[in-house]
Amino acid sequence: MNYRIVNGAISYGADTILEEINFDIQEKDKIAIVGNNGAGKTTLLKVIVNNEMLEEGIGEEKFGIYKQGNPVIGYLKQIEFENSETTFLEEILKSYEPILNLEKKINTLQEQLQIQGDEKKIKEYSKSLEEYERMGGYTYKKEYEIAIKKFGFVEQDKYKRISEFSGGQKTKIAFLKLLLSKPDILLLDEPTNHLDIGTIEWLESYLKNYPKVVVIVSHDRMFLDKIVNKVYEIEYSSITEYKGNYSAFEKQKKEHYEKQLKDYEYQQKEIKRLQAIADRFRYKPTKAKMALSKLKKIEQMVTIEEPNQYDLKTFHTNFDVKAESGNLVVSAKELEIGYGNEILAKVTFSLYKGQKLAIIGENGKGKSTLLKTLMGFIPNLSGNYEYGYHVEKEYFDQQLEFEDVKATILDDFYNEFPHLTITQIRQALGTFLFSGDDVLKEIKVLSGGEKVRLQLCKIFKKQANLLLLDEPTNHMDILGKVSLENILKEYKGSLIFVSHDRYFVNKIADSILAFEPEGVVYFEGNYEEYRRKKAEQSEEKEPEEKIPSDKKKNTNNDYLQRKEETKRKNKINKLELEIEQKENEIKQLKDKMQNEEICTDYVKLKELQDEITVIEETIEAKMKEWEELSAI
Repeated sequence: MNYRIVNGAISYGADTILEEINFDIQEKDKIAIVGNNGAGKTTLLKVIVNNEMLEEGIGEEKFGIYKQGNPVIGYLKQIEFENSETTFLEEILKSYEPILNLEKKINTLQEQLQIQGDEKKIKEYSKSLEEYERMGGYTYKKEYEIAIKKFGFVEQDKYKRISEFSGGQKTKIAFLKLLLSKPDILLLDEPTNHLDIGTIEWLESYLKNYPKVVVIVSHDRMFLDKIVNKVYEIEYSSITEYKGNYSAFEKQKKEHYEKQLKDYEYQQKEIKRLQAIADRFRYKPTKAKMALSKLKKIEQMVTIEEPNQYDLKTFHTNFDVKAESGNLVVSAKELEIGYGNEILAKVTFSLYKGQKLAIIGENGKGKSTLLKTLMGFIPNLSGNYEYGYHVEKEYFDQQLEFEDVKATILDDFYNEFPHLTITQIRQALGTFLFSGDDVLKEIKVLSGGEKVRLQLCKIFKKQANLLLLDEPTNHMDILGKVSLENILKEYKGSLIFVSHDRYFVNKIADSILAFEPEGVVYFEGNYEEYRRKKAEQSEEKEPEEKIPSDKKKNTNNDYLQRKEETKRKNKINKLELEIEQKENEIKQLKDKMQNEEICTDYVKLKELQDEITVIEETIEAKMKEWEELSAI
């Protein structure tokens, strides 16, 4: 399968959104489209679906769209439910219509063969079984059952009508239906938004093993790193292709920029030198010929353009806490949280000055409820919590609610800080990308990203020594996330935050409060350390079940099989983590080899290469073991 757009462009009226699109999709590609908010990422997805939006670009190549065959393209915004009275399960099974039709055919052939068998029908039956296996007929039920569970639905949900679900749940069902229908080109726009970490990790694994093409717009760096083999970046209305995952893209972009800048500066220096010689000697008869040759050399040069600076337009701020808190910031003991008589979780933890605590776990388990309880917005059901000395707290709500949506940005900010002058307010807003007439926009017309920036601007301006942030990176592009990471890493106060962005969590948090199925667990360390500990715990031998003597004979074999299966799965998980760690070690060694001092030292290079070879052999052995275990 091949799909190419050559020298395309997209315009709306007089505005050019993308001026030169060269986009190539090959069979089984896993592609990321990255860029700042408003760069045109979603527009590019729409263009892949609807080529009529394309026109000729500014490049020299002839404009064209080339498709091999007639690929089926799946895009979430196209998915609608024909009949809202169908059940959830009936909608999901529509994704498997080819398998279900073949299943009916096999059953019919089976019945016919029981009555009377002939060679033609036997061949047809055998061929149908082979096709059924190839299409995933023996695994599709398990596939959709796992997917339904991972997306937070329970058994009884399968039999509810679509009309009984909320808008958010309907979007999830549509997303599941799209995934399971397996189009030739799967287009996903921010697929990890509002998914918890467990669901994101399942989706990661699903997309990595997806048998066809996936094109993803996402700001989740860890998600992209695990899946994609190609990155297209949109910057300054043009598209650049990079091979590899997101980390490889970042490295290549930096290297390309530095090389082009170095080449440009060298050429400019050489032009200046040649021009100086020509200017000095062009009017001296004995040197005129030599001077003209220098000018000719300049004319013959292939001009190297000065590279564009990275598009680093994002918010920033430098703020300190107004006053320090005591050493103990907040503590909770046997704190039961929830609504009415429904207890969502019981929490015990202590937060100390300067500590940064991440709250992670499945949706609906009480993470946001905990923050609201600590803020006093809802009462605790039992247990207690208390703040330490001189704690001043501020809260970021992921719902992004404003008192007056008709107020302008300027008025909204002034209402919070009436003691500031207009100049001071404009300066504060300017650091969060609200400048000029932007401050006169009404709240109701702001995008999600703009609302996040405005709320954060107000929160940081208050200089509290404790921040409680509920999903602050929702609606943010990667550059915004990096900026927020830098601000929070430098923040001298204490922090409690909810996030499903594992990269963000790993960068910021020094401790984890995990809402797990067994209960809420406090962990001292970052996300990678928490993940590693979980893998080690899952590998530990489970206690033996006590089986009544009268049932041992019948149940012993089943029990041993279950036990062995658990050990096998735990070993697979541990191997995957170990392989990932070894691959990171190789990356670090290769980065070291690029160091200017080392790249000219043959002895040191050989030592590093020998280290890489040893690690690669280890990975190969672990991969072989992983394949053997996975094949069982």
